[in-house]
Amino acid sequence: MTIKGFQGTSLLDFPGRIASLVFFGGCNLTCPFCHNPALVLAPDQLPDYPPAALLDELAARRGFIDGVVISGGEPTLAAELPELLTAIKALGLQVKLDTNGLVPAVLERLLAAGLADYVALDLKTAPERYGELHPGPVAVDNLLESIRLLLDSGVAYELRTTCVPGLVESADLRALGRHLRGARRWLLQQFVPQHALDEELQTLPPHSPKTLQDFARIAGEYAAEVAIRGL
Repeated sequence: MTIKGFQGTSLLDFPGRIASLVFFGGCNLTCPFCHNPALVLAPDQLPDYPPAALLDELAARRGFIDGVVISGGEPTLAAELPELLTAIKALGLQVKLDTNGLVPAVLERLLAAGLADYVALDLKTAPERYGELHPGPVAVDNLLESIRLLLDSGVAYELRTTCVPGLVESADLRALGRHLRGARRWLLQQFVPQHALDEELQTLPPHSPKTLQDFARIAGEYAAEVAIRGL
């Protein structure tokens, strides 16, 4: 099991609910703006969180949490993920999954089994630029398949883009938008430089509020609901 962290309760990232937050180590991207670099670059140096202990903690918290956010790293890389989510659902808790969408076979399995009540799919930049996010090959077709799965699934979801200057500009949003027509919700996030994986980005000024508002108007051409987080 590659669980690397557990946060007791949070009001964030699970719309309208109080949730516990579980982190998985390891990722199939090394995004320069990633805010959890230790989970991506050195997961083996972080202690594992025993799944039995995690489930005991969640069972004890059922009286005041509504669900669990599964994040990372990239949780869909963990072979044990379906088993863990099955156990969480058996506790009567809802599940929100954070994913980059590059493992659509796992996402499809989770959706078909009813193991995810809400999915946040991170869209990093224009699909043709995903090669800038990782030194190895990136299966962009997998991302596009995950987008299609979500849009057709009937499961509650949000598409989420962190607006990193130089990596997310108007043209990149339009390139993404061509694959998102008819989406219910697209969330644009302000870039926070302080903890970026790439140290050069730690001093990069974020986009201005006006630029993000302009981006939101572009996103609104493709998605029914657009929101900005972090202003």
